[in-house]
Amino acid sequence: MSDGMPVGAMIFLVAVLVVFVILDLVMLLSLLLPGDERNQVIVWKASSFTLLATVGKTVLDVIENFVRAQPMSVNPFISLEVTAIVYFAALMYYKMRHGG
Repeated sequence: MSDGMPVGAMIFLVAVLVVFVILDLVMLLSLLLPGDERNQVIVWKASSFTLLATVGKTVLDVIENFVRAQPMSVNPFISLEVTAIVYFAALMYYKMRHGG
């Protein structure tokens, strides 16, 4: 066994990275591809919810760092993936709700 990370952990992390890349691509494609009015409403609602969640998380981070007197340390990769996960969940919710 080498001094590095175990093989199982590396496989898991690569699988998670692949899932995150797929979620990012789904998010971008659903925002860029035009559709009918129902599909546009679904994407609009999912996008609005995602923006609300992302801004809410950022405001809470700013307040927490202000109270603790710590510098802001935001990892853009983590923020992007959380945004993609929230968008995908909201998109699936609104598709099921509006019959997509």
